[in-house]
Formats: sequence, C-alpha cells, structure tokens
Amino acid sequence: MVFKDKLCWVTGASSGIGEALAYELAKQGARLIISSNNEAELERVKTNCIKLTSFCEAVAFDLSDPNVVQTTAIETVNRFGNIYLLINNGGISQRSLAHETPLEIDRRVMEIDFFSYVILTKAVMPGMIAQKAGYIAATSSISGKFGFPYRSAYAAAKHAIQGYYETLRLELEPLGISVTIAYPGRVNTNISINAITNDGKSHGVMDPGQANGISAEECARQYIKAIEAKKPEKLIGGKELLMVHIKRLFPRIFYKVIKKIKPN
Repeated sequence: MVFKDKLCWVTGASSGIGEALAYELAKQGARLIISSNNEAELERVKTNCIKLTSFCEAVAFDLSDPNVVQTTAIETVNRFGNIYLLINNGGISQRSLAHETPLEIDRRVMEIDFFSYVILTKAVMPGMIAQKAGYIAATSSISGKFGFPYRSAYAAAKHAIQGYYETLRLELEPLGISVTIAYPGRVNTNISINAITNDGKSHGVMDPGQANGISAEECARQYIKAIEAKKPEKLIGGKELLMVHIKRLFPRIFYKVIKKIKPN
C-alpha cells in the first residue's frame, strides 16, 4: 500500500494499460488524477475509481499539443499540490513504412509519446525535490529495446524514453526520487487499432499479437509492483520478451530472427 493517500497522476487512463493502472492505484486508496484526451471514457473510469478510493479527479487534455500539455501540467500542480507518483502512460502507436511516412506524422508521434512525458515530468519534479520523495514512471515498449517494421517513429520515441529516464533516474535517486521505465510487449489493448498510418488515419485493425497478449490488468499489476520496488526497468509480457535478451546476448542471431517475425 505504498500509494495509499498519496497523490498519483496517470495519463492515458481512459483505456488499456492506463485504465488498469488507475484501478490498481485506486485499490490502494491512492488520491488519483487521471488524464486522457477522451473525456467521456475518462469520466467512466473516474466513476469506477470512486468506488475504490475516496478521491479521483479527471483532467482531460491532448498530449499532442505541447502548449496545452504545459498549461495543463502547471494548472494541475497548482490546483492539487505536489504529485507523489506520475505515470506517463498516454501514447499512440504507428503502422506505416518509414519511407512512406510524412515528417508531420513522425513529429506527432514523438510529441505524444516522448515530449509530453518530458513536459509533465519537468512540471512535477520541483515538488518532488522539495519533499525529497516521489516516483516517476514512463511507459516505453518492447519497441524501445529494438526497432521493428512499420514502427519507425514509435520505436524512436520509445528509445528516447529509455535515454531520458535512465539519465533522470541517476540524477534524481540521490534526491529521494525513484524512476521506473516499463517495457510492455504484447498486451491485449486497442493500441494497434488506434495506431496511425501514413495518412494520419487510424490503423483500425487488432493485430494478432495484441489479441493474444497478456491482459492490461496483469500488465498493470506487474507495472505497479515494479514501481513500488523502485526497479529501474521492467519488461512485461510473454515469450516475445526473449527477443530483448537474444539481441543483448546473441545479436547476430537476433537480426536473422527479427526479419522472420510478422510486423502485425
């Protein structure tokens, strides 16, 4: 019950892993702030959370607009006070070949999946440093460990998360603040359905890998345990996680095998 009565902020909380994370924290009695750009679904999650904890506020905003993210971050901290746990989880995936993807799509994915995390993190850090306590988490992906077809911008954003938050952990740990990066593999959510293609439209297809993945609830349980244990990183998923270890230990084999895996 590390987060009982503590102020915890989860982005991307209207569905999937984010929704499940909100429920896990609510079960602990955390004081919750949940965010997403889907206001209607966010209110649904809030209603469910209030059945489990005494405090849950929904703050809807769009992660793709850095000015909105900055303004919302400042307003939220001023309104609710110092954040004890921030889980940067909102994001969008991609399904398009790099040479067919316009630069504006690359920038959009990076803005949502990386820069929004940085903006929110910078907003909550002063309060955590002042109270000499706090937790920051960032949801990366197995694509943050190696590139994969049709996910060039997505993989780039997830790799950026690793570089930024590993550095942040080294800087903040002496100040009493823990930083954890989660690397989910295949999780049964709508991430592939909502992924954007080269024309900016939704992919609209549930990839078989996602359909056969672990549940969002199981992912959230492992994620929260990793944060509580102050782990630097946590791989979450099934047999697909073996590819991370194969790349590290047997890179030549990895590059042969990865070419044979279907991208969807």
